[in-house]
Amino acid sequence: RCQRWVENCRRADLEDKTPDQLNKHYRLCAKHFETSMICRSSPYRTVLRDNAVPTIFDLTSHLNNPHSRHRKRIKELSEDEIRTLKQQKIDEAFEREQATQELNESNEQNAVSEEGGEEQEEEAVPLTLEERENKDYLKSLFEILILMGKQNIPLDGHSVDELPEGIFTSDNFQALLEYRINAGDEVLRKRFEMTAVNLEYCSKTQQKQMLEICESCVREETLREVRDSHFFSIVTDEVVDIAGEEHLPVLVRFVDDSHNLREEFIGFLPYEADPEILAVKFHTTITEKWGLNMEYCRGQAYIVSSGFASKMKVVATRLLEKYPQAVYTLCSSCALNVWLAKSVPVVGVSIALGTIEEVYCLFNQSPQLLLELDNTISVLFQNNEEKGNELKEICRSHWTGRHDTFEVLVDLMQALVLCLDAVSSDSSIRWNNFIAGRAFVLSSALTDFDFIVTIVILKNVLSFTRAFGKNLQGQTSDVFFAASSLTAVLHSLNEVMENIEVYHEFWFEEATNLATKLDVQIKLPGKFRRAQQGNLDSEVTSENYYKEILSVPTVEHIIQELKDIFSEQHLKALKCLSLVPSVMGQLKFNTSEEHHADMYKNDLPNPDTLSAELHCWRIKWKHRGKDIELPATIYEALHLPDIKFFPNVYALLKVLCILPVMKVENEKYEIGRKRLKAYLKNTLREQRSCNLALLNINFDIKHDLDLMVDTYIKLYPDKVEFQEDFIPSNNSEVTEDS
Repeated sequence: RCQRWVENCRRADLEDKTPDQLNKHYRLCAKHFETSMICRSSPYRTVLRDNAVPTIFDLTSHLNNPHSRHRKRIKELSEDEIRTLKQQKIDEAFEREQATQELNESNEQNAVSEEGGEEQEEEAVPLTLEERENKDYLKSLFEILILMGKQNIPLDGHSVDELPEGIFTSDNFQALLEYRINAGDEVLRKRFEMTAVNLEYCSKTQQKQMLEICESCVREETLREVRDSHFFSIVTDEVVDIAGEEHLPVLVRFVDDSHNLREEFIGFLPYEADPEILAVKFHTTITEKWGLNMEYCRGQAYIVSSGFASKMKVVATRLLEKYPQAVYTLCSSCALNVWLAKSVPVVGVSIALGTIEEVYCLFNQSPQLLLELDNTISVLFQNNEEKGNELKEICRSHWTGRHDTFEVLVDLMQALVLCLDAVSSDSSIRWNNFIAGRAFVLSSALTDFDFIVTIVILKNVLSFTRAFGKNLQGQTSDVFFAASSLTAVLHSLNEVMENIEVYHEFWFEEATNLATKLDVQIKLPGKFRRAQQGNLDSEVTSENYYKEILSVPTVEHIIQELKDIFSEQHLKALKCLSLVPSVMGQLKFNTSEEHHADMYKNDLPNPDTLSAELHCWRIKWKHRGKDIELPATIYEALHLPDIKFFPNVYALLKVLCILPVMKVENEKYEIGRKRLKAYLKNTLREQRSCNLALLNINFDIKHDLDLMVDTYIKLYPDKVEFQEDFIPSNNSEVTEDS
């Protein structure tokens, strides 16, 4: 349209201008347009119609105007040319309207066009009756699968072993399909009305193929938003059992179009015992299968169960080698001390952590048992009711995920043992056999000296990192100042390592005192004593044994792990948090983000103006009005109305926001992890499915049935004929009539 305007105005000097330049820098008076081309919604506003083209020009006035003598001469339009222009304008408007109408009709038949800008002549070909019925049939099948996923309904119904011989029952998918036919679905009824009742309507293979397409299409909706935001971080949760196989849940962090930090679940990754193979498959799945560009990955974090930490560290190292800006960090949803304890490569620590989790689960699933523990605490702490009430409150929370988990456990040890002993020895019918049996087993585990010394040493070693870890999960200013305190934490731990003989002596004495209180014999582990039976010269004491096997490796590992997880790049990123106005205020606006922001220089829209922009950003908040509060979080800063006037600051805040160590400020955008936990809690291991899990966890993501159907048809064009699709069910035979 701009080109038409330039041609009609006979302005050859503007022919090389782009439409954007013409729109911004040049204006045309309304008098050059016919009245019918102008909409006057009010006396003060003039709006042109979409197809308006200037046709009215006074081609003689410039001859009498001395100021216009140097202007380019305008060709005078004849009456015929004007009529021709008007007719062209009308014809083009009619053609555009007709093209729009045809496009809408085409979209109704095919919702998705092929990628790559191919010609759409094939899509314009009308579908045959058979093709239309086949698409409607596939759409019905996809609708049933999506319903099953959203409602967490397993595909299989009764197993063959549960049914008497000769009895046939359909699985859940077929049952829903039959229900839909009976409810009046004509497409399905026509498809299956001549089919034997003991035949499966949709084979297991076809179900699997369709579920994979459902999963892919739903995941793609989230990944599209991730790609639009450019930068993201990868987070994995603890390894889970999916139908007998170990899988890693993978979540992605990104800032969406509304400037909200989101953490979404995008799928499961099969776990591999070999860390090198796992690293390769992890990278391949994310980049090739899911289509994420790891060049834009700015953070990675792994929440792992005991025993898996070293393998996931290999994955992190391999990714860092390829993508140095994918900073390896802690995850905000996991307390530092718990994460450090799970990463300690000592078998006794892994066993102790497993025992602690079992104790928590037993009390958590039985309110009656929790009440019994309350009564035991009340008796033990009758002289200190405040402490007793505090412990009761803690027992009703997720105390195994606290920064001070091991301090809490040591305080609770006597109450836990007495409560479990009372339950396991109760001869009444008050407790069922399962609870009584578990109580006996766990009481024996808690009163093992190996367990006691392990939790006491962990409590004392991790006391040096407790405040540091708590600050990392605090406010933005706490995280910023925590980065500066790491040196002091490492100094304290190094001092402990240098004097480990003295420290271990105190720790072991505390463990023996607790064991004495619980009437536990102080001895070496049975497996060690059995191994030393033939060695008469062995005079290893319990204290020396636990120093070498537990205290020394634990302290050494925690020092090294802190250095690895809080690398120079990670600390630089955390120091960039001085961009947040409240942190800036605490530093008296005397900050130097330029130095720390160098690592993100390539992520900035205008890196050359960063220094000047940061100066303006500081001045803005330093000289703010008295009634204006300083934004305290990245979330608040990103939602400032004028944040886009500071493009470099805006880009930096978005990158800092997605680091896994930063907590999600608005809980409603952290639903991916919560829904994942809910799915795993509510679904039996053998009934879990990677495909259905994604549909269930992301139940509110929009899905395009037409896209799913078209994808299926493209991927499986040579599917067998309809009659051959019916496969006899496992628990019945097909008669000859069928």
